[in-house]
Amino acid sequence: MPLRGWQKAAFREYFRLPRRDFLLVATPGAGKTAWALTVAAELLARREVAALTVVTPTEHLKHQWAQAAHYAGIALDSAYRNAQGRASADFTGVAVTYAQVAAHPVLHRNRTESRRTLVVFDEIHHAGDALSWGEAVRDAFGPARRRLALTGTPFRSDANPIPFVSYAPDADGGRRSVSDYVYGYGPALDDGVVRPVIFLAYSGEMRWRTRAGDEITGTLGTPMLPDQLAQAWRTALDPEGEWVPRVLEAADTRLTEVRRGMPDAGGLVIAGDHADARAYAALLRRLTGARPVVVLSDDPAASRKIARFADSGDRWMVAVRMVSEGVDIPRLAVGVYATSVSTALYFAQAVGRFVRARQRGETASVFLPSVPVLLGYAAELEAERDHVLLAPREDAEQRELAEAEQARDTADLLDGALPFEALQASAHFDRVLYDGDEFSATAAEEEFLGLPGLLDPDQVAVLLRKRQAEQFRPGSRPGAAAGAGLGGAVLGGAGLGGAGLGGAGRTQATRENLAALRKELNGLVGAWHHRTGQPHAVVHADLRRACGGPPLPQATAEQIRARITTMRRWATSGR
Repeated sequence: MPLRGWQKAAFREYFRLPRRDFLLVATPGAGKTAWALTVAAELLARREVAALTVVTPTEHLKHQWAQAAHYAGIALDSAYRNAQGRASADFTGVAVTYAQVAAHPVLHRNRTESRRTLVVFDEIHHAGDALSWGEAVRDAFGPARRRLALTGTPFRSDANPIPFVSYAPDADGGRRSVSDYVYGYGPALDDGVVRPVIFLAYSGEMRWRTRAGDEITGTLGTPMLPDQLAQAWRTALDPEGEWVPRVLEAADTRLTEVRRGMPDAGGLVIAGDHADARAYAALLRRLTGARPVVVLSDDPAASRKIARFADSGDRWMVAVRMVSEGVDIPRLAVGVYATSVSTALYFAQAVGRFVRARQRGETASVFLPSVPVLLGYAAELEAERDHVLLAPREDAEQRELAEAEQARDTADLLDGALPFEALQASAHFDRVLYDGDEFSATAAEEEFLGLPGLLDPDQVAVLLRKRQAEQFRPGSRPGAAAGAGLGGAVLGGAGLGGAGLGGAGRTQATRENLAALRKELNGLVGAWHHRTGQPHAVVHADLRRACGGPPLPQATAEQIRARITTMRRWATSGR
């Protein structure tokens, strides 16, 4: 199978030195599976290994790996069960889940010892989900001749070491994972391997009743206490309120626009539990007149449903957990993040379902609530995080936080006895986030929803900044875009290649310089957020008060540099 540029470079790096373990970190949609199978085929051809074992997080991914291996000329048994003992001689190897290995590590150790085996760990961080899983993986595959560890999502920080991953001392007293090859979202976007992601955030006023009987009102995106924010967020996701129907309607409008350039484009709603998933599906059916595909975590037919949806032209799928990292549905282009899972790992997994590019110019759109932690993740989409082992003397609060984050990575489980009752939820368009920048919703919502579905990353940025600039031009009216709105700037007149968007004296070099400065400032703001817990929007507002000037998208290079200097001063002085 032909390799992309980064895959060729990673292939050369793998065979540059003899090594038993290799950790590849590559953004979702980049082609980790194809790369790993190419390496496996080469090792088999060289007779350095005689068997292949692939370990995956889910049953569905076992079958997906087996299908990809078939095209690479490798026969993998994805139906293998522990009860079989020995695998059929018709296969070069097997695909199993981490849970399957944990259930019988001695069996898999015996299989590994009996033949020269290459083991591929898909999304290796799952081996750290539980101490027992890590021990089982280490015991089962310690004798392997070669081991390939793959991941496409940011690692979390916790106290569980990931088997067969190397760690180096960290300045904070912990240890940080060491990767052998990294291919991040930024380089993949530049190479046209992944799609640019446009995040559309929706706020609204929420009203709920606490267990004590008090009625509380709050607006998403405004400062709240943590428990109030959690309750406001969950109120927004209530299918009986107005927020979910309003956002689903906007997302379906966006999907219609995207399908003008991508006729088979599909949408995915990521729900928190089974009841919400069914309710969201009912809303979509009333909205579109078509029954969406519903995939639940305990559905034995889940893999077949996902495969049928991937090959169909259906508009919508609603899923709980089953559509996680590695699930390959390249036509997914519009998503709704309708779950209250708040970890970076889960968010990255979710967004990863929409970034796989089939042709240059495809875009992805993800709708989400205006919750500070999610807006922060969206602004830091290009961040690459290593796995950090917390220092041995971490306090009890740190341990509880790590355990809570680890539990919420695996599911958004509800116990049915909520400490509050959702009463009312409204929705309004709040802002757009793209490439680390925020674009306020002074423009009409329809103009953002109507962005063409086929745009290069630079074209998306130019259009968004052009519309934002028009809103701050004296005498401008909200929604009064030049020509036919954002889409018209591309589809009519000179287009992006003409003089229309190249005016105002902005050269390509100037745009690149501003983009780099914005990215640097957003990185510093993100680091400050992780250090202090302050929402990104609050930090940006403080910087504007300290330095003056307009919001970041309209700020000049000099104004951004002043904010960068101020941010660095805060970091060294503790503010």
